[in-house]
Amino acid sequence: QVQLVESGGGLVQAGGSLRISCVVSGISFSGATMDWYRQTPGKQRDMVARITPGGIANYPDSVKGRFTISRDNAKSTVYLQMNSLKAEDTAVYYCHSLRWGVTHLWGQGTQVTVSS
Repeated sequence: QVQLVESGGGLVQAGGSLRISCVVSGISFSGATMDWYRQTPGKQRDMVARITPGGIANYPDSVKGRFTISRDNAKSTVYLQMNSLKAEDTAVYYCHSLRWGVTHLWGQGTQVTVSS
């Protein structure tokens, strides 16, 4: 059974930091590209970070320089370190992987709220 389980969300003041985690089971984690998406009500989910099996990361301009994605293959866990948080970063953050390039795998999401 495939599971992606996020944790670590919470309430943070603007300018603060937070690290969220995603523990993955049921897939070959070390060979999987892992993503973080975020979503607010009424909007599409937007990718905020991606990390390849080799550890190469990509970010959109909206978070570049503030967010850092990393992975620990021994723990089958992907992390998102979020610094200099802004109110606009408030969203539900989802862990994601595209299995075999065709099947979207999603976690349940973790809420991140940034107070201004």
